[in-house]
Amino acid sequence: MEKEIELIEAIRSDVLNSVHGLTDEECNTRFKNSRWTIIQVLEHLYLMETSLTKAMKTTLSNGEEQDVPSKPIHYTLDRSTKVDAPPFVTPTKEFQTLHEVTAKLESSRKNLLKFLNHTNKELLQKKAYPHPVFGLIRLDEWVPFIGYHEKRHLGQIEEMKKSL
Repeated sequence: MEKEIELIEAIRSDVLNSVHGLTDEECNTRFKNSRWTIIQVLEHLYLMETSLTKAMKTTLSNGEEQDVPSKPIHYTLDRSTKVDAPPFVTPTKEFQTLHEVTAKLESSRKNLLKFLNHTNKELLQKKAYPHPVFGLIRLDEWVPFIGYHEKRHLGQIEEMKKSL
């Protein structure tokens, strides 16, 4: 699990470095070709990580053991295929400060790492949780998925920044 944690931490660092120095107004700017603002993308990442951490905990406790093959989750990086966010990870339209949202991201990551550091990887490989595109994904593969998902949105943030 160490390699997966290094991956998600490196990508999170890239995301936070990307928005470092932006003003709250820039982060809340709505762009013509984007449904979301930068702040909404960041909040979406927070909501996704929070819901996945909860889902992994619940599935680990209550889910049945399943033999699920590895999935090509690295395809998450392909932004040519659009996937609508489910309602529970859709950000609010309210103005938020960059500080507020980065604090949320820090909190969700802390909770995920606490869970991962107290969970055996072999147990995570025996249970799975569904994804709308990939179908069942083993719990251990949800960890790098979080990173790939954030890297996908990092590309979106970089595009938005060019429009500022």
